[in-house]
Amino acid sequence: MFLLTDEHIFPSTKDAFGDGLLCMGGDLSSDRLILAYSKGIFPWYNEDDPILWYSPDPRFVLFPERLKISQSMTQVIKRGQFNCTVNQDFPAVIHHCRLQQRKGQEGTWINPELEDAYIKLHRLGHAYSVECWKDGILAGGLYGVLVNRVFCGESMFSLEKNASKAALIFFTEYLQKTKEVILIDCQVYTPHLDSLGAEMISRIDFESYLQKVI
Repeated sequence: MFLLTDEHIFPSTKDAFGDGLLCMGGDLSSDRLILAYSKGIFPWYNEDDPILWYSPDPRFVLFPERLKISQSMTQVIKRGQFNCTVNQDFPAVIHHCRLQQRKGQEGTWINPELEDAYIKLHRLGHAYSVECWKDGILAGGLYGVLVNRVFCGESMFSLEKNASKAALIFFTEYLQKTKEVILIDCQVYTPHLDSLGAEMISRIDFESYLQKVI
């Protein structure tokens, strides 16, 4: 297992284990996080563990133009019960993601250290949030990191049925209009994202998208 030092370097992603685990240690400084995401690497660990860094193969991604919207979600959107925004309350979104109860899990991988690190990234302009409001109250949302033309989705939450889906659909359509993002990184498979059109691609293909420029 490669152990990171104070120097901001990462081993080749080709050295990752079968589950995507690449290395451990280091810190969550903004410079290190930006370097990690630029190489397709992200931190994922429990609060009592050392920092673990992953680069899974294959990678679960969503091409904005391949977004699938079910008939039921089309009706939800048409009814206008949600209002979605971008970067209006990043701290609230990541905090709700941290507190979100998830089936089959006792807690979340987002600990206070990670929460603070991503808020700093947001203030530097590298991390984005999407808020989904219902009657002026935050009902759902998501956050992630923007690297070149890839949006690396980190987590989402929902306090109202369909709120997180509405946030992702809004943001994906927003990205299609701006044409600034060519790929949304979903990291690992979930049925929720599969239903919206996410698909698997190889790690080497994913890394090639990270290098594309506008």
